[in-house]
Amino acid sequence: MAKNLVIVESPAKAKTLGKYLGRNYTVKASVGHVVDLPKSKLGVDIANDFKPDYAVIHGKSKIIDELKKAAKDKENIYLAPDPDREGEAIAWHIAERLGSKKNIHRVLFNEITKKAVREAIKKPLKLDRAKFDAQQARRVLDRLVGYQLSPLLWDKVRRGLSAGRVQSVAVRLITERERAIRAFVKEEYWTITAALDGDQPPPFNANLFELAGKRLDHKTFRLENEAAATGVVAHLEGADWVVARVEKSDRKRNPSPPFITSRLQQEAARKLGYQPRRTMGIAQKLYEGVEIGDEGAVGLITYMRTDSTRLSPDAVEAVRGYIATRYGADYVPENPTIFKSKKSAQDAHEAIRPTSIEFPPERVAAYLEKDELNLYTLIWNRFVACQMASARLKATTIDISAKDATFRATGQVVVFDGFIRVYTEGVDEVTPDDEAERTLPDLKEGDRLRLVEPLKPEQHFTQPPPRFSQATLIKELEENGIGRPSTYASIMQTILGKEYVQEDPQRRLFPTELGMLVTDLLVGSFPDILNVEFTAGMEETLDGIEEGTQNWVEAIRRFYEPFSKDLVKAETEMRNVKVEERLTDIKCDQCGETMVIKWGRRGEFLACRSYPECKSTKNFTRDENGDIV
Repeated sequence: MAKNLVIVESPAKAKTLGKYLGRNYTVKASVGHVVDLPKSKLGVDIANDFKPDYAVIHGKSKIIDELKKAAKDKENIYLAPDPDREGEAIAWHIAERLGSKKNIHRVLFNEITKKAVREAIKKPLKLDRAKFDAQQARRVLDRLVGYQLSPLLWDKVRRGLSAGRVQSVAVRLITERERAIRAFVKEEYWTITAALDGDQPPPFNANLFELAGKRLDHKTFRLENEAAATGVVAHLEGADWVVARVEKSDRKRNPSPPFITSRLQQEAARKLGYQPRRTMGIAQKLYEGVEIGDEGAVGLITYMRTDSTRLSPDAVEAVRGYIATRYGADYVPENPTIFKSKKSAQDAHEAIRPTSIEFPPERVAAYLEKDELNLYTLIWNRFVACQMASARLKATTIDISAKDATFRATGQVVVFDGFIRVYTEGVDEVTPDDEAERTLPDLKEGDRLRLVEPLKPEQHFTQPPPRFSQATLIKELEENGIGRPSTYASIMQTILGKEYVQEDPQRRLFPTELGMLVTDLLVGSFPDILNVEFTAGMEETLDGIEEGTQNWVEAIRRFYEPFSKDLVKAETEMRNVKVEERLTDIKCDQCGETMVIKWGRRGEFLACRSYPECKSTKNFTRDENGDIV
């Protein structure tokens, strides 16, 4: 009979651990959290230091009974949920339900491999109260905001609406971006391209860069219309084209760091078309274990919720050996590349990487689903590339004078591909010259050139900022310090599921009229809650709780006292949209009177202004600019 019990949160993880630990260990799964705040009420005793009223989740009583039964007579109980705050909370609540603390241990591992799991079992830890408090503080904060703002919106707008501490800030970012797009006024500008040839091949293009000593930046100085552009073309008729300056330089491109959660979600969106939720679901499978032939269940990647770029020395040594064997010694830098994590990163974790260099994509391809292989290959290539030598490039800039105009050509060639041979990071908005490799002729100052064809003026318009995609919104949230690795995908899922945000045909996010309305109401009444810097500051507070430098109850109290005052004020001062009417120029089909926009339980609708004499109503839709169609 097994003397030890290991409890994890996932059946797939339990299966993999069971294979590694052998018959002296029974491995059971809690299937996620076993307790949570109740859905039917606030579940937080505000007057009693914000004490949470946890309740057993529906359907989990049986699992708790099974865990208690399995724990009976065991010499040791090892709690092995994931190594983050959420995992710590699961472990803490399981320990409380089991009752006995004398033989309960916490084990942490960043990868599910035989070596990592066995080493963790040999060096068990105590439950981490500070980490649990950080998760509990986030849960209580989110409950206080969500369960008290939502009824306010039901009263002022319509039932069924919700608000959240982080989700509402995300919707605000999308709303502000959309308003910037709608307010944007396009400005015309023109470029002029010269197709040139000299005594040395190849022919090349150069663009008008400077005119009469003034640089064309298309902002403070530009060719504003066709007349201005054709005027320059006429002015340069018969000009001598002479090389005025040649600048050559050696450049270096360094590899990107290994993946953290947000970067994995962004790159999977750019390169694979996967949305964050799908990416994290696939990564979870790769982490917990995949059946690899005779090897059985193998955890292929390290823990996928991380903001650390740290790599273990063993992993770095292994990949450097792989690079030397596969690509040659020139591709291995003299010293390992060390990437600096951001200040708030949890450096106890590692970056997302393959757990073993023994499992390259081609070896496991036959055992993985297509999307699993795609994501694993992305993680593999990024990891290998991050420890490869920098790419070396030769860059050339040529300035050509023609009367009082200067045209400029730029080009670069790769001298040594280095990490580029394996991987380059994608971009969100592609421009024509992005990293373009272009060979220019070997020219020197004073060389005379010929126009191959007439100068080519071309019309352009300035562009508004782009809408966020899910990936670029995550990037924006991360750069502003909002959210953490475990929350990004759920934020996207929440805002899309609440009728506040939709996706256009290019899968770019835009706010609905409801989303814009709710944002305006919340910004007006709860400026702190909807403030980006304030929300980022709360994330830092949660980090401080985990580090043991802040008390969770005091942190909640500092937040709640001003919030509760704003809440009372909003009950009387927030606009009551239910009773508002907005006049339109649309005529009633039945009586010819003007119709007004009103809000009902299903959203906006048109109603006859003559109500109750005329009860005509009709639904409508809006175009992407918010106009009624």
